[in-house]
Amino acid sequence: MAAAWRDCPTSFLMLTNKIKRLAATRLKVARLEKAIAAERGRELAELPARYGFTEVGEFLAAVRAAAGGRGAAKPRGQKRRKRAVITEAKRARVLRLVKAGKTGNQIAVAAGISLPSVNAIKKKAGLTKARK
Repeated sequence: MAAAWRDCPTSFLMLTNKIKRLAATRLKVARLEKAIAAERGRELAELPARYGFTEVGEFLAAVRAAAGGRGAAKPRGQKRRKRAVITEAKRARVLRLVKAGKTGNQIAVAAGISLPSVNAIKKKAGLTKARK
C-alpha cells in the first residue's frame, strides 16, 4: 500500500492536503460562528439593564417608540411618491404619443406617469404584442 502512494501524482497529494485544510477551516468557522452567537446573545441580554430598564417588554416598547412605532425608521427627507392619477385625457395623450412613434420612456416622461402605466394603457388598448 505504501508503494501505491509513491506512484500517485503530486497533484493528487496536493488536492488531498487542500481538502484537509478546507475541512479544518470549516471547523474553525463553525467554532467562530458559535462564539459570535454566544457573545451577541450576552450583549443583547444586557441591553435593557444598560439603558435603565428592568423589564425586556418595557425596553422593546421604548425601542419601538423611538423608531416611530413601525420598526425600522425611514431615511430623512425621503417621502413616498404619490400615485399618478390617470385620467381619460392622459390615456388619450399616451395613445397619441404611441401613434406618433415615441418610445415608452419618452411617453412616460411627457405624460408624467411611470413606464409600467404606459405599458398598461398600451395593453388595454390592444397595442402590445402577446407573449408566446
